[in-house]
Amino acid sequence: MARLEPLRREELPQYEATFRAVEAALGVLPNSTLTMARHPQLMEAFAALNAIVMAEGRVGGVLKQLVATVVSAAAGCTYCQAHTSHVAEKRGSAADKLAQVWDFETSELFSDAERAALRVARGAGVTPSAVTDEDMTELRRHFDDEQVVEIVAVIANFGFLNRWNDTMATELERSPLAWAQQHLGEHGWQPGKHSA
Repeated sequence: MARLEPLRREELPQYEATFRAVEAALGVLPNSTLTMARHPQLMEAFAALNAIVMAEGRVGGVLKQLVATVVSAAAGCTYCQAHTSHVAEKRGSAADKLAQVWDFETSELFSDAERAALRVARGAGVTPSAVTDEDMTELRRHFDDEQVVEIVAVIANFGFLNRWNDTMATELERSPLAWAQQHLGEHGWQPGKHSA
């Protein structure tokens, strides 16, 4: 059960444009957005930041979602793992690659560049950060400075979301929950105790 109930969308018609933008990006309006709506400036600011960080840029949208999935897995946030892996598939990630994201170090489906990004994501998802100088050197072998900033922005963005959703015990919406149970359950993903 959520520690703070999300507001009902119907009660917030003044934020419908923000809700539609978030829903278009994710396929569902997350309960986390509706909980943040209790502080409308925070919700709108975070929605804008998230849209910028997660947009297709110099780093592709699929890799950004995979980075978000791995950093969320390292942090233990099943809510964000379900959302990010589902969106990765919607953005074009191959099902077998997504299924092996936790085995990125050894899977032949991942390039050296992807491994470097996912290694940094995994290290950054734990506290204290386990990212080493060697990890960053390897990341910079494959990505220029602007791309490194994009990757670290995804990691930092999900640092906020992982803490938010685990602290608030945000209930996972039915569609990402069903997707994750169908596609990720066999790979070790289990819904958190706060899932719907």
